[in-house]
Amino acid sequence: MMRWLTLYLRSRRVPVALATALGSTVVMWVLGSVVSDGPPGVTMVVLTVLLLVVALTATLGGPDEELDRTAALPWAPRRVTHLLAALAVVVGLPLLTHLTGTSFGPAWLVIRDAAGLLGLTALGAPLLGAGRAWFVPLGWTLAATVYPATGHLLGEILTWQSQAPGSTPAAVTAVLLAVGGLIAYAIAGPARRAPAETAL
Repeated sequence: MMRWLTLYLRSRRVPVALATALGSTVVMWVLGSVVSDGPPGVTMVVLTVLLLVVALTATLGGPDEELDRTAALPWAPRRVTHLLAALAVVVGLPLLTHLTGTSFGPAWLVIRDAAGLLGLTALGAPLLGAGRAWFVPLGWTLAATVYPATGHLLGEILTWQSQAPGSTPAAVTAVLLAVGGLIAYAIAGPARRAPAETAL
């Protein structure tokens, strides 16, 4: 079992992704400490969560997606476990900063955005492949942080990532994306890459 787990983690580039996520958290924590005397603002928290999600996106697919489909293994539970572990990392690293003077929070904001952005990425994996699944979360989140909208329902839904932690439309949107992504990725897995892309 341990041998299979080790091979799985290495084939999904998990050690590199975890190192990148940890490094991103440290960089954002240092920036937050330098820029502000108090806790980082919502935008800094949202961008930190986004960086962690992008770092872990590559782990959603292996070097051979065809192998995932032909191997005699129940892949759906493994994919669900993989996403939940990724969620724990994306939530856990920012919340570890609560042990310091510069903390990313509140906790519900981190959890909401981590779940929603990971779900959005997981939705993209079956459609765009693991290598490109981060495109939509990146574009959507950057637009939401540059052009935040509050005070009306549609605006809070479209810019859910940058809304205050108490926003119900933002929370519902994040939950729907998280559940939809979990189901889609568990059932379909990452999209097959084109032969030319696999060769690279």
